[in-house]
Amino acid sequence: MTGEVLRVVVADDEAMVRAGLRLLIDGEADLEVVGEAVDGEDAVRVARDQRPDVVLMDVRMPRLNGLDAAREVLAQVPGTRVVILTTFDEDTVVDEALRRGVAGFLLKSSPPEEMLDAVRRASAGQGVIDPSVVPGVIARIGRSPSRTPAPALDMLTPRETDVLRLVGLGLSNAEIAAELYLGETTVKTHLGRVLDKLGLRDRPRAIAYAHRSGLLDDEPRA
Repeated sequence: MTGEVLRVVVADDEAMVRAGLRLLIDGEADLEVVGEAVDGEDAVRVARDQRPDVVLMDVRMPRLNGLDAAREVLAQVPGTRVVILTTFDEDTVVDEALRRGVAGFLLKSSPPEEMLDAVRRASAGQGVIDPSVVPGVIARIGRSPSRTPAPALDMLTPRETDVLRLVGLGLSNAEIAAELYLGETTVKTHLGRVLDKLGLRDRPRAIAYAHRSGLLDDEPRA
């Protein structure tokens, strides 16, 4: 986060979508649209020029798709977070987005307040995944025959393990705090230690790690 007002770039090839997002975002006192991009290559250029806190990135765009553009933005503009905002929830799109290291994945059908919250959470390093796609991610990992518990989990305290498990289930810091009867700041501290110990950059990667490690094996599948 670069200041009190979060700087946002909107990347979408549809002018009406960009206009709607700009209207929504600029209506918030703590958010500001500082640039728009009409395709993936444009998104990389605008992000490089503006160095925003967050880029809202569509997937299906000309010249360079949003997933490849996200990878370039993350490589060329350190500190900028990318949130995928798309109408497509295909398994391959979701999984590839997470592999690219995005801070969030939301569907355009999400309520406006969820999108605004995702921008704020992404900038704060929390990340967000649309609740509608989480069951699919868990189910696909559940079908993987090669998943085994990761020895690195032994480095975590019991409370840190609890936090990682709930992060893996898609809960926010506030929800985890309520579940574990902790303060939200304490949850954030535990998660920061989890990320440091496991060498993970952000919350989406922690979610993916929780799934791959086998930590969620005993959780009910969707």
